[in-house]
Amino acid sequence: MDTGGPGWELWRTFDAVLREGSLTSAARALGLTQPTAGRHIAELEARLSTGALFTRSARGLQPTETARALAPHAAAMAAAAAALLRTASAPADAAAGVVRISASEVIGAEVLPPILATLHAAHPALTFELLLTNASSDLLRRDADLAIRMTQPKQQALLAKSVGSVRLGFYARSDYLARSAPIGTAADLARHAVIGFDRDVTSLRSINAVWPDLPSFALRTDNQLAQVAAVRAGFGIGVVQDPIANRDSALVPVLRDTFTAHLPVWIVMHEDLRSTHRMRITFDALAQGMAAHVRAGAD
Repeated sequence: MDTGGPGWELWRTFDAVLREGSLTSAARALGLTQPTAGRHIAELEARLSTGALFTRSARGLQPTETARALAPHAAAMAAAAAALLRTASAPADAAAGVVRISASEVIGAEVLPPILATLHAAHPALTFELLLTNASSDLLRRDADLAIRMTQPKQQALLAKSVGSVRLGFYARSDYLARSAPIGTAADLARHAVIGFDRDVTSLRSINAVWPDLPSFALRTDNQLAQVAAVRAGFGIGVVQDPIANRDSALVPVLRDTFTAHLPVWIVMHEDLRSTHRMRITFDALAQGMAAHVRAGAD
């Protein structure tokens, strides 16, 4: 009798089905055929002897209670397997191999590309994986190797460097302001198209803490890139990082003396990676590039 338990191949398919919501999408993500993915799930169910892991619904495959209980462990295995491959991608003393970086949507799309382009030009054997998420990736579990965070990390096992704080302000395009009612006080925003969050409770609470009388939003989206794009398109007034707004001469600050918020910027990695050359040079490049980003928003 096999007492070794299900192999990684089965757990990998299980994790993919959880993420993708169907056998077809999971198979595509893993480079398998749909029947193979189905056999993996059936074999995993047989080996675990816990009954069905998924049920079919109009929305695809829905995880059972058992599957939901297993999900975080499968995700940890997937993260560990991916970290293993990254670690083996090059010798520890080489400026080569794979580095996985976690950053927010705005930082990842608006700020990191030129930083990584410069770094890659200097070290073309480096390969980057960019994880864009507004949640804090678990560096202890190796969801990513390095992260750019807007909160100070608490875990003792993390190496963290502060590079300052970036200011946030209300901005609008000049032609929007030219055709709209004048703004002298915060109360005047009630007559304007304000861009803000939809269901992101944490962000909504943060804004309300700074500005409890903010009017209802004319455009609601939790995607911060979409918010910045809407401001650039002239939809209305929204929050933009000063260094990003300063690149566009059409963007004008609104109520600058009334609304102010600052986000601390930290570059973070697991302390065990400090001796790996590609991690060290990437960490230093991110710290230098993000410090320049912060300075670009200074008054």
